[in-house]
Amino acid sequence: MESPALDEYDFIVCGGGTSGSVVAARLASDPNISVLLIEAGQHSSLVEFTRMCGAWKQGFDTQHDWNITTEPCPGANNRCVKVSRGRYLGGCTGCNGTLCVRGAETFHPKEWFQHDEKNHGTDGPLHTATFDAAPITHLLLDSMESQGMPKMPDMFTSGDTAQGCGHVVRTVHQGYRSTAADYVLGAKENLVVLTETTVDKVNLTLEDGEWWASSVDVIGKEGVVKTVKARKEIVISGGAYCSPAILLRSGIGAREEVESCGIESKVNLPGVGKNLLDHLIVFIFYQVSKPKTTTDHLIYYPGGPAKAAELWKETKTGFLANFPFGAFGLPSLERFTSQGRPRPYGLTPKQPNIEFFSTESYGGPKQYTDQPFGGESTFSIIPELFSPASKGFVTLKSKDPLENPVVDHKYLEDPLDVLVLSEACKFANEIVMKGVGTKDIIQGSWPAESGHHEYTSREDWEPFVRKHATTCYHAGGTCKMGSSGDELAVLDERLRVRGVKGLRVADTSVMPTLNSGHTQMPAYGIGEKCAEMVKEDNM
Repeated sequence: MESPALDEYDFIVCGGGTSGSVVAARLASDPNISVLLIEAGQHSSLVEFTRMCGAWKQGFDTQHDWNITTEPCPGANNRCVKVSRGRYLGGCTGCNGTLCVRGAETFHPKEWFQHDEKNHGTDGPLHTATFDAAPITHLLLDSMESQGMPKMPDMFTSGDTAQGCGHVVRTVHQGYRSTAADYVLGAKENLVVLTETTVDKVNLTLEDGEWWASSVDVIGKEGVVKTVKARKEIVISGGAYCSPAILLRSGIGAREEVESCGIESKVNLPGVGKNLLDHLIVFIFYQVSKPKTTTDHLIYYPGGPAKAAELWKETKTGFLANFPFGAFGLPSLERFTSQGRPRPYGLTPKQPNIEFFSTESYGGPKQYTDQPFGGESTFSIIPELFSPASKGFVTLKSKDPLENPVVDHKYLEDPLDVLVLSEACKFANEIVMKGVGTKDIIQGSWPAESGHHEYTSREDWEPFVRKHATTCYHAGGTCKMGSSGDELAVLDERLRVRGVKGLRVADTSVMPTLNSGHTQMPAYGIGEKCAEMVKEDNM
């Protein structure tokens, strides 16, 4: 739809990504309530790759990507990191790693997988299943177990333990990706989905000395500006980069910051855009001597990508039918404390600060270009840093809503992040090179000349981390919840913007700290909880 059918709705949701789609669908479950969902990108039905898991990068650097790049990060060799985000209905659920750690699911069990029945749903909108793993995944799980991480097949569903290894359920069933768009597809007439429309700002009205969120200014794809009113509430759900930008353009944020862009300051909230967090990952690639242990042979041959795409379109099978992640593990923090160091980040024994996961083939973001077209078999193990100490910010470049905000993640600015992540890389290499499942099949590093398989000390890994650490696409924290005594808290405990009536934020920007895990399911959960609270306060 190119323009809203009405000029006024009960609720307006700004952003049709993970959380926003959930909020809109749950509110619209009451047929007497009118809801408008506004999405900057196209409808997901027009973007085929959002259902083809293996084509996750296809939308990067196109109109289907927000095309945000960070400021130079001194801690990461002054690199600017591309932090792609899905720009279409369903948002990043159409291009993420499909990893499902709890959620509103319809779980599809498989005979080989020992699932924890009490922790899986059977009637949710997301269809989930386990991944039929390649040999390298099972070998890596053996190696992880031999290096101190007990096998617990479904440990990432329950969240009961911070040490072990196993599988992660995916938001994929029979080769078809489930996305947040599934929440709103086929919705009743009381839910209007407005795509290819950018939210400029929320208009505030002063009533009896209090600011109320009364309407939203939007820009259609033809450049026409329109104002849509909300009778009850407005929910901003633009993600960790765009939600603070919408607030700032609305005059909500640090006064000097807002006024420097020629915007009238209405609510002085210095925390808007601050506390930017992300999980950093480091891809470490290896070559194995045993053919077809990995899945490279299914894609890296002349014409392979095209043939894989054709196979998926015809049968929903093959290399592109799943995301090629394999084994997952959580190591013990005691390897840090046993060396006389304090427990990193003040975490408890039940809070992991590092995760290991693997790929079953060569691959990753677009900077990884050493595809094994010579018939080699490769894989990676990837340390992921939870609870980073480095914090960045998001601010406006200008008040133009069509211009992306400034994003400065300050990756690896805090020395503790470098220390922990380089130690994690050292341990990951030990798992691969000494673990019982893999030690006898490793031919060396990939590319062969990189030689990192021979590293033995944490100090060896530090330059590698600074050169290769990159985003796991888990940005959050920029509109954080907090107590009234926290001057950087943007929201109260019910996701309401402080100082404004009728305005909430619902996405990963609300998280004061990042979860020790992947963010897809928390984003769904935030949407579900926001919808519940909106209903409680309005119906």
